[in-house]
Amino acid sequence: MLNRLPILTGDLKTRVMLLLLVGVGAFWIFPAFAADGAQNMEWGVMGMKLFGGLALFLFGMEQMADALKAVAGERMKLILAKLTTNRFMGAVTGAFVTAIIQSSSVTTVLVVGFITAGLMSFAQSVGVIMGANIGTTITAQIVAFKVTKAALLMVGVGFSMLFISKQEKTKQYGAMLMGLGLVFFGMSVMSDAMKPLRAFQPFLDLMIQMENPIIGILIAAAFTGLIQSSSATTGIVIVMASQGFITLPAGIALAFGANIGTCVTAMLASIGKPREAVRAAVVHVFFNVAGVLLWIMFIPQLAELVTMISPSHPELAGIGRLGAETPRQIANAHTIFNIANTLIFIGFTTQIARLVEKIIPEGDLEEAGLTIRAKYLDEELLSTPSLALDRVRLEVLNMGERVQDMLDRIMPAILTGNRQTLAAVQQMDDEVDILYEQIIAYMGAISKRQLTNQQTQELLALMEAVSDLENIGDTIETNLVVLGNERIDAGVSISEPTRKVLNDFHKVVNKAFRLAVQAVSQSNDEVAKLVISMKDEVSALADSAAAHQAERLVAEEPNRIPAYTIEIDIIEKQKRIYYFAKRMAKTVMTVESIEAMEA
Repeated sequence: MLNRLPILTGDLKTRVMLLLLVGVGAFWIFPAFAADGAQNMEWGVMGMKLFGGLALFLFGMEQMADALKAVAGERMKLILAKLTTNRFMGAVTGAFVTAIIQSSSVTTVLVVGFITAGLMSFAQSVGVIMGANIGTTITAQIVAFKVTKAALLMVGVGFSMLFISKQEKTKQYGAMLMGLGLVFFGMSVMSDAMKPLRAFQPFLDLMIQMENPIIGILIAAAFTGLIQSSSATTGIVIVMASQGFITLPAGIALAFGANIGTCVTAMLASIGKPREAVRAAVVHVFFNVAGVLLWIMFIPQLAELVTMISPSHPELAGIGRLGAETPRQIANAHTIFNIANTLIFIGFTTQIARLVEKIIPEGDLEEAGLTIRAKYLDEELLSTPSLALDRVRLEVLNMGERVQDMLDRIMPAILTGNRQTLAAVQQMDDEVDILYEQIIAYMGAISKRQLTNQQTQELLALMEAVSDLENIGDTIETNLVVLGNERIDAGVSISEPTRKVLNDFHKVVNKAFRLAVQAVSQSNDEVAKLVISMKDEVSALADSAAAHQAERLVAEEPNRIPAYTIEIDIIEKQKRIYYFAKRMAKTVMTVESIEAMEA
């Protein structure tokens, strides 16, 4: 139920709108409890600026992240796919990928997919999840530069690149620059809105309470769970520090709370998902909470360390100096905290994996009545179309395995089976249909995203391939199963020589089907060419089988005419299956390659 609440799972627009409503309401209620001096505060103007700036800040982050994903999404997938069993390389790769796509949740989802596909062990994934936390600190480092004077210039240049350029890559870089400009401009608006609060004693008293690390951690954790972005929370903390509202220890405590709050997103996203996803979320929670508990008593020491290594401004004094130095110090503390935790826990990835596997054992998450579901499709990846399309390919493999099972069972059921074996094959198509609907719905969601021309072509090709795969399942269910029942109704017994001919033909068609699924799932042009090159072999075998049936037509056997009709229909339906397999393979190839092969 929790994972259906819009404030927890809604998109950016929903979350920003709810935050605006909550914020405006707070600014109407707060003055009633404040001192008399509050009457001189322009609460309405301040509320609009503060929460308007927050909306710009969050929107800018989303815009920048989406552009980064569009530019680098495919490369990030390849980097993650090439992970070795080295846990340190896993952590480094997790940090790098998360820094680029700006979402530890997306990195975790990718990892879960690799575990499900057998490309990565669960113990290996723990290092990647740890590294993902380091990647999230990059945003704080960028924000701490405070280049707010150049914010509108970035917006203007980025807008020009986005709307004037005709090159897709340039547009994406423009969107990235425009998003970054909006981040800094939103910070500037929020900073200006907070200036009057410097003279508002109730607010200053509230900020003093942040010196208590427990309170700071709880507030930041709750806020991060609300907006589902630890980077955004850290950015807002830096804005407050730039106005001198919070000290360095308080800022560190708030950053710690953001690390815990981001676990809410991972846990909610894992509800109803495969066991591997829940385990990954539990690792995320364990690592972040354990890291905060480990450091909570050492906040003063961490503050001293970052004060020593961060730039100082001795020429300033009081709030001015605090505002100039604290933002960079908080960003550095956030980075050191996450790097140190990764170095501390990286040696225990195997033990952590075993602990989580005991907490979430095999079979505990199987939902009653749920017999079939997509293994790889995840809504978290919809914001990165290149990665989402890759998941569709993996799901084609999952769907293809079920159709393959139908194909393996259908010939024995037709030739020698009974009505029960035929009905079992027929029922398997229900699972194929369910997967087909889920894949099509997921691709429909992808189509609503901003796609490049190449991604649009890839999406259309995958839609065609999935439809061909579903057609093969339907051919088995509605045609071949019917022929098996007709054999039983007519009392036909297919001879041993004919069975051999039909099985030999079936083996070739079966091979073509397996290769077609492989070609689509791997986007493999060479394998696709093999499927198309089998056309002559399939035609020759089909002609040979038809000739054999013609010879058997004159044999002195009972029910020869009904048997001949059924056997010829079996050949035709097998040819139809190859036709759809060939169509699937063609979706992977370029038009030029197809024309060259068919010339």
